[in-house]
Amino acid sequence: MLLTVLIAAAACIAMLGLVFFFPSVSVRRHFISTYWFAPLVGGVLLWLLGRISGEEILEGLTQGGGINPLQLLVLFLSMTLLSVFLDQAGFFRWLASKVLRHAGSSQKKLFVSLYLMVSVLTVFTSNDVVILTFTPFLCFFSKGAKIDPLPFLVSEFVAANTWSMGLLIGNPTNICLCTSGEVDFLSYLQVMWLPTLLAGTVSFVVLWLMFRKSLQKPMEASDDHPRLEDLPAVITAIVHLAVCILLLVFSNFLAMPMWLITLVCFISLYVSMTLYLLARKKGLKMITDSFRRAPWEIIPFVLSMFVVVLALRKAGATEALASLLTQGDGILTFGVSSFLAANLVNNIPMSVFYSAVVAAVPSSEAAGALFAAVAGSNLGAYLTPIGALAGILWMSLLSRYGVKMSFGKFIRCCAPVSLCSMAAALLGLWLVI
Repeated sequence: MLLTVLIAAAACIAMLGLVFFFPSVSVRRHFISTYWFAPLVGGVLLWLLGRISGEEILEGLTQGGGINPLQLLVLFLSMTLLSVFLDQAGFFRWLASKVLRHAGSSQKKLFVSLYLMVSVLTVFTSNDVVILTFTPFLCFFSKGAKIDPLPFLVSEFVAANTWSMGLLIGNPTNICLCTSGEVDFLSYLQVMWLPTLLAGTVSFVVLWLMFRKSLQKPMEASDDHPRLEDLPAVITAIVHLAVCILLLVFSNFLAMPMWLITLVCFISLYVSMTLYLLARKKGLKMITDSFRRAPWEIIPFVLSMFVVVLALRKAGATEALASLLTQGDGILTFGVSSFLAANLVNNIPMSVFYSAVVAAVPSSEAAGALFAAVAGSNLGAYLTPIGALAGILWMSLLSRYGVKMSFGKFIRCCAPVSLCSMAAALLGLWLVI
């Protein structure tokens, strides 16, 4: 077991090293993220050294129950592409411009409006898409309005990673953990609505107390007059997203797997919009740009991490950790440990590993352990910049747009919010479960 654990740990450490020191490579003027190389090498090593066989890997990839990484990837990428198309159609930028005009010259009004808007969008789309869309927009706006961008950028990042707990589709870590426990859309909502509400309320209060003084200064009112460039495309995308979420809510009653629902909605949207754009002779740039923005590198990343977890499970590491964490209250031990582990190895590898750990927990304690790990994967994302890939990308974006955000400054701004929100979420879970 020791060799397997050492290879898995080395893969995670190497992944973080790549993210910080060698985040991408250029291939024919296209930049490719490198973070997935280390888990891929780790998985191949475990296979070559006989720690996991090819037959065991194939069986794990094609299993019908529990976590199926192929179905997980289809679900996540389909939902992401639905959200990305909505952004490409200009909906997010139009909505943000509306909020800016509504705020007038009041920073306080803008702060509240922005937090609410990001929270709602994250619940129904994806935290990563919202963060990567709104960060450049906020940097440009703050520079033009001559205001400190920090309160709004931190608020956006915190809101996106807090309210992503609200629905199963809000974060890939939710999907990873809950598909492993065979939790459907509605069952997830029944448990997580209160922890999300408490964590979201606490995060806003802490942020308000932290930035209230800097928000007192007036700002230049926005004179932007937003309008949707392609209203039919926006309406079509919103309808597809709404239908998808509605079908996910009733997926258990319809006896349809969630990955199939999201796949059908994704195909329907992209086929219909391809025909629409060709008929209007607008070209397919909206379609191709949407595909270009999708995080395709998550495919080798998740599959490689799945192989590593299979090897750890075979070696008995997941059962050993499950036995240790069930010594105390499962909600507390799994919540705190996943919260911290996300900041050691990043929240996606942590979620893949914890999905196997939760599977080894007695059924009477499994629900509390699973949902506590969900909370840890979301709220641990802003304890440190390492907590999520979105945090690392967010830091990179801020640097590119001239906003200073060091590792220490990130912790000073976000860690207090993260700790308070996690405490609130665990309290909510304790009350529900």
